[in-house]
Amino acid sequence: MLVAFLLTLLAGGATTIGAALGVLGRGTGPRTLAVGLGLSAGVMLYVSFMELLPAGAEILSAAESSDGRGTALAVGAFFAGIALIAVLDRLVPEPVNPHEFEGRTGPEDIAHPSAEQNHRARLLRTGMVTAAVLALHNLPEGFATFASALHSPELAIPVVAAIALHNIPEGIAVAVPVRRATGSRSKAFWLATFSGLAEPFGAVLGFLLLMPFLDGPLMGAMLAGTAGVMVFVSLDELLPAAEETGEHHAVIYSLIGGMAVMAGTLLVL
Repeated sequence: MLVAFLLTLLAGGATTIGAALGVLGRGTGPRTLAVGLGLSAGVMLYVSFMELLPAGAEILSAAESSDGRGTALAVGAFFAGIALIAVLDRLVPEPVNPHEFEGRTGPEDIAHPSAEQNHRARLLRTGMVTAAVLALHNLPEGFATFASALHSPELAIPVVAAIALHNIPEGIAVAVPVRRATGSRSKAFWLATFSGLAEPFGAVLGFLLLMPFLDGPLMGAMLAGTAGVMVFVSLDELLPAAEETGEHHAVIYSLIGGMAVMAGTLLVL
């Protein structure tokens, strides 16, 4: 059990590497921000459509009388996840919701104090929401890593490596906007680190409370719903914030790079 927990801690702790990269040096340049956010969006989109949603559909199909019904339930859970995070987003009052703005905040706009303040508020909320969603995603991910390591530590090693690889850009995606919004390296570092530590927490929580329930339809629905949440956050939070830097090509290249990183880790598995 100790080995399984340590492997899960290692996977979640890789977020710290991304957090450190996000706060080293200036860490606030437009290109750094664009690459960090675009990279994480690519990872999240790819893992959502190519891993989480299919895995959820597979689990639900095995629990149902037909594959078609299981797939339909997974799709329903996927859009339920999108609806949940969208409703939470709309509950934020418009005057303080950093998503409700007119036009892109470019360098010429940030020269004005009010525009700079709004820009920092948007970046801070992006980092906070990303950290919360990634922590939510990391809970079942941590439990899955822990369970596989309990069964066979040797088989869990490539899983840990894959999760660690995609946790690095996750750490960057949290740390960079928070660093730019607050000017605090320590706040950015620890917020990103804590989002990754949700994985060992998920391992302990799952072992104590959820083991009897997460081996069936609930796990499938959770995976598909998490995919929906991650897709919404990528499209509504990460990519708009990345595009605001004005580094369009850096965003696109890093988005594709994030997908390639995640594709490579899945192929290794």
